[in-house]
Formats: sequence, structure tokens, C-alpha cells
Amino acid sequence: MINPNPSNAMRFRSKIVMTAAFSVLFAAVAGNFFKISVLNNKKYQNMANDQHFGSVSISAHRGSIYDSKGVALAKSATVYKIFIDPKSFKEDLDTLDKLIKKRALDIANGTYTPALDENGVDKKQLPASIDEFKTEAVNFLAIKLGITAEEVLQAIEQDSQYIVLQEQVEKPIADEIDDFFNEYGFVSVRNEEDTKRYYPQKDLAASVIGFTTGNISYGIESSYNEYLSGVDGRTISAVDSNGNALPYKYSKTYEAKEGDDVYLTIDREIQYILEKNLQKMVQDHKVKNRACAILMDPKTGAVYGMATYPSFDLNEPFKVSDQTIFEKIFAEKNITEPTGKDFKDYTPEARERMWKNKCITETYEPGSVYKVITSSAAIEENVIDIEHDSFYCEGYKKITGHIANIECWKRAPGHGMQSFQEALTNSCNPAFMDIGMKLGDEKFCYYFDAFGFREPTGIDLPAEVSGNNKTLEEMELVDLAVSSFGQCETITPMEMITACCASINGGYLLQPYVVDKVVDSDGNVVLKNERTVRRQVISEDTSAKMRNALYQVVTGNGAGNVNIKGYAIGGKSGTSQRLSETSRYESIKEKENDAIQEYGASYVCFTPADDPELILFVMADMPDKENDGYYGSKCAVPTARDILTEVLPYLGKSPEYNEQELKNLDIKVPLLKGASIDDAIKTLDGMGVRYEKIGNGIEVVDQSPMTGKSIAKDGCVYLYTEKVNYADTLVMVPYLYGCSPSVANQIINGSGLNYTSKGASIEREGATVNSQSIQEGKMVPRGTTIELEFMVNEISD
Repeated sequence: MINPNPSNAMRFRSKIVMTAAFSVLFAAVAGNFFKISVLNNKKYQNMANDQHFGSVSISAHRGSIYDSKGVALAKSATVYKIFIDPKSFKEDLDTLDKLIKKRALDIANGTYTPALDENGVDKKQLPASIDEFKTEAVNFLAIKLGITAEEVLQAIEQDSQYIVLQEQVEKPIADEIDDFFNEYGFVSVRNEEDTKRYYPQKDLAASVIGFTTGNISYGIESSYNEYLSGVDGRTISAVDSNGNALPYKYSKTYEAKEGDDVYLTIDREIQYILEKNLQKMVQDHKVKNRACAILMDPKTGAVYGMATYPSFDLNEPFKVSDQTIFEKIFAEKNITEPTGKDFKDYTPEARERMWKNKCITETYEPGSVYKVITSSAAIEENVIDIEHDSFYCEGYKKITGHIANIECWKRAPGHGMQSFQEALTNSCNPAFMDIGMKLGDEKFCYYFDAFGFREPTGIDLPAEVSGNNKTLEEMELVDLAVSSFGQCETITPMEMITACCASINGGYLLQPYVVDKVVDSDGNVVLKNERTVRRQVISEDTSAKMRNALYQVVTGNGAGNVNIKGYAIGGKSGTSQRLSETSRYESIKEKENDAIQEYGASYVCFTPADDPELILFVMADMPDKENDGYYGSKCAVPTARDILTEVLPYLGKSPEYNEQELKNLDIKVPLLKGASIDDAIKTLDGMGVRYEKIGNGIEVVDQSPMTGKSIAKDGCVYLYTEKVNYADTLVMVPYLYGCSPSVANQIINGSGLNYTSKGASIEREGATVNSQSIQEGKMVPRGTTIELEFMVNEISD
């Protein structure tokens, strides 16, 4: 049937099409509205806020870093950020210009009445012209802020409402700038409170504390930045319909939240003792590649001191003050005559090396200290009988499949037949190659991993690296042999000391830490670090055997270990070829060349030997080879001894003398001045101390040595009963180097002096004076005490 009215049908279809089109359009608009108002609400709200508000960040006051006793190591001081609002500055200039012109007109008309001060000077002086003021203001800001006048002019001409002229401006200068512009009612030049980081102890513990500047941060400043940094505040300012910020006075400031304070396990005094003695070692032995030391609690993993020397000033972290870093770089690059351009080109690399914490970011061959680990593994696996097994050394060992013999540090005829204890005390390489073979490559690799040498220790410091050695699949017979005495593997000092902790603390591998706690601004502890056991590596029984064995190493070889009267100490030295440092040479012959060969000298020791509370590691990387001074026993051991000699009394660790030590105990001189001569003599007789009376008086008017000084048991105290001329009491210090204890004693007594001893026991055969505390030829008062260091002049690994 034909539709009688075709136009109606067309209109109907048009309505349907239009309705559908509008429906689709509406759905799209509605969907987009939902997306904007609901799904992306935050994004578009921020965009809207950006059109209505401008904001400026306010740095939070960074938390402080303290040592274990609360001594500040890093603090933030209040400084100021000086900024200018160029648009508002122009408005301020216009306002001032109108004031200047109005005053000039008032003066011309005679209608201006000045407000004079007591000196007759107008209190409300104005510049002669706006141009003169602008020039004066630009020069004033340039001088006060240490920038150029051109920089100030460029800032003034910017089309902006916020330009920073200078940051970290001290308060006196910020106040001067405020006063200058407030005098004329300017609101366009202002300051914001900011913070400046400074380090009161300068270079102390620099590689541990680290620093923060811009996007660069190291050490604690980096690893605990989340706590230290706090939350920045913000100043919000309104903008007009054209997007221009309204004057800065129309703003709201949201204060910053202060950062938390960090308290270290490190003690400033202990840290100073470490660094002071490392400095002496580096200078005495001309160490080329820095030195380091770690003192920690072997039961908990808490670090009492961690030092790298040379260090750097945290307040001037970009200044490379240690030239040996450049010398090391130039040696690696084969630059024999460096130019000024070379120093400039390699300064960034020198800085990076200087900033590194050697204890955790650099690896080295451990040498004979690793024999502690080989011994622990072999005892744990029962592959050796430490009471009955014996090991023969003829000065070298031939390894099947290896071209050359592997030598002992004591070349032919070697150590001969030895027990396990003798092999450990002698630090015999062939004996430990035998022990390594008994252990086998599979077990050796297992314990290398178990003691944590192939993984970071987890210490709470950034940029820690891990050690390396051949895997089980890669290890050949010769690799196992040299790894057994610490010459194939490379590890970090921190890995070495934590592994030694596990050997002596019952077998527990701990996670070391340098931060004790984090405290917020209200005094609440928000983080507390405690003992963390990673795993148990060896048994309590094996650990006890290792403690005793290492104690016997010290008592059996006092010349090559730390011996301090009154303290039971266990320890092991190490001397390693730094083959990883000669990796740029291609052939084995080149790498073994004595001319280019470098060494690492190290020592680890602990006390008390039966129940260790302290463990110390000292390492000198590439000491001078002259006179065999690169051996651990000659380089690292004296430094470790001097460190413990100071640290133990500081920590209140009282000495407990054995019978032999009591016989040779030094005597502290009592207070005798002011006493009658008879009473003084009676006191000294009761102590068994020799004396010499000078003068015919009845009262002691002076004494030498002074009260509290120590003298050897057969020393002499000089009692003055009459006033004497000081010059008449002076005697010359003799030359004592190389003297035996008996000869030194005879010379000193004959010179009217006293002495005390350190180092090797004076009862030990072959002991001679290695150093004296007062230089020969110096004139000193009669009775003065000289400290003599005795050593047995034999090489010990």
C-alpha cells in the first residue's frame, strides 16, 4: 500500500535520526563530564588551582645527626632565601617616584616640614631621583649577595612575580636587606627562612656521615634521608584572572615539618682515635690507596667506629685535599708528568673516590686473615683434627696442573712439621693449602657464601658492594689452593670483620649497623636498630675453638700481634698481593713483577679472648714496600695496638694482669711533693721503687717524674729537697734504636731517665727498640719517662 503522505514519514525518520544523534552527543558530554568531575577530579582540580594560585616550596629544617653520646655531627642552621617580585618592584618604584616628586614640589612651595633627629638630619630622607635609588639598590644587593649587578638587573626585568636572587644567606645580611627596603616601604624584596647544612666535626667520620648538596648525597645523609629530610612547607599566593600573581602579601604559608634526628652507634672519641692512628700509619708507611679501620661489638653488630683515611671536610666536600688520590689515578692512566689540565680533567673522578667509604665500597684480597675462615670451616666439617693432625711446610707447594710452585711467605726451608695451632700461628700458606684440599672445593664455596662474602652485609649505609670468588663450576685446584689462604677472592673490609665476628661470637653472622635510633621532634623514637642474625654459620663449639686458637696465635707470636698488658687478645694478621690492582696488565709475568706489585696489610683482633666484646679490623692498602713495611704484622698490627691501648681505658675496660705481667708491671708515681723526705722515702720503699735524694732539705719541694707518670719496675724517682735551677736538672735523651731491653735499661738508668715499654714483651728473645717517644738529643728534666716500642725483627705474615 502506498503511503498517502510521504512528507510525514520523512519527518518521522528525521526525528528519529536527530534524537539518536543528540542522544549520542549527550552521552559523550555526560561521559566526559563524569571523567572530568569524578575520575580525573584531582588532576583538573590541580589545573584549576594552578590558574588561581601560585605556590613556592619552603625547605623543611633537616634533622640532626648525633654520635652515641649526643655530640652533634651534622646540623642545620637557619639561613634565608632572598627573592624579588619584579612586577611588584616596578609598582614600588612608581610609588617611591611619586613620593620623591611630591616632596620636591612641597619643598619648592615651602610646604614641607622635615622631621629632624637630634643631629638636625631629616628622619624621612628620600633619594634624589628614582634612577639614583634603582642604581643604589642594584649595587647594594649585588654586594650583599655576592652576585653581579647585571644579575640583579636581569631579575628586575623579568616578567614574573618570584625570582630568587640568592640562597643560604646568613641572618645579619638578610636583616640589612630588609632594613634597606623597609625604609622606603618596599614589599617586593623579601626573604624566606631556609636551612643550611653544616658539620661541626669537619672531616671526622666523613665517609660515614656523608653530605647532602643539591641532588648529591652520601652516607647517612643519603640512607636515612627519608627521616632526616622532613616535609617541606609551601607558600600559596593568589593570582588574578590573567594568571598574574597578586602582591606577595596576599599569600598563605603552610609551615614545614622538621626532620627527625638520627643517633649513631659511633662514638666521636673512638672515631677520633681510629682516624688519628690511621693518619700516622698512612704517613709512616706512605700508603698509596688509603687505609681503613672498623671497631664494633661482635655480639650485636653495632659499629663503634668506622674510619677511612685520608678523609675530607664535609663543609667543603668538593675540595680534593689528598694528592695521593690523584697520584693513584695518574698511575692507573700511565700519566707520568701530569699537567694542570690533567688535574682538572680527573678532579670529578678524584672526588668520587674521596667520597667513597673504603670499608664498604672497595674490595681487596684479604690474605692470611682469611685463614680464620678456612680454619672455621675445616673444624666445623671435621676434616681436620686440631689436636693431632700435622702439616709439613718446605717453603713452597706444588699444585697439580699449575706451572709454578706456590710459595710460603717464609721461603725454603719453610716451617717444617707443624701442628694446626703452629700452622695458624706461623700463618703457613702450604699448611692452609692442605687444609683447603681437605675441605674440598664444594665445601669451600659453601662456606664462602655462608660467611656472607658473596653478598652485601646489609649495613645501613648506601653503595655497599659485595665480594667475589670463583664459583664451584669455575674453581680449579689452584684456585682452591690460593683461596684457602685468602689470595684469590676479593672482599670488602666490612665483610671480613662480620665473618670474623661469626667465627668468634658463637657462629652467628650478624647484620652490622651504624644508626642506633631515629627520634622525631617530639622526642618519640620512630626507629630502633637492634641485633639482627642473618644465619648461624658454625657451631658454638667450633667458635669456642677458634677463639682459643686465635688467642694462642697472639701469645705464641707476640712480636707479630697486638700485645697489651692486662688484656687477653686474639688476632690474626694478613699480607696479600693486590693482584686485582694489576688487572690492567695482561700476562701473569707482568702481574707478578715485583716492581709493580702492591700489597694489602691487615689485622683483625678481639678482646676479651674468651668472651669478645670488641673486635677491631685495620687495613693499609698499598703501603710502601721499603724494609718489608708492607707486612700486616709490621704495618697494621702497631696501629691496631695503639688504637686498643687508647680505646680500652676509654670504654672502662679494666686490665687483668697475669703472673708474668705482674712481675713486669709499670709503676705509677705517687704524689710526693710537699711531704717530708722521710715520709716520701717510706712510701717509695713500700712500693719497691728506687729513689735519689737531691739537696739537704727535710721536705720534698719537687719530684721527677711528676705524679701519675709511669715508670718501669726498676726505674728511679728523683726527690728535690731544695729549689734548684731548672737548667741544672736537664739531661740528654740517648739514641736507643736497636737496643735490647737490658741494654736500653742500662743506658736509660745511666742517663738519669726512666722508661716504659710497649709492643713485644721485653722477655721475648730478639726484642729490640723499634721507636722511642722522645727524640734522641733532646734535653729533658732528669727522671723523665720515655716510652719505648719493642719489636722482634722477624717477618711475620
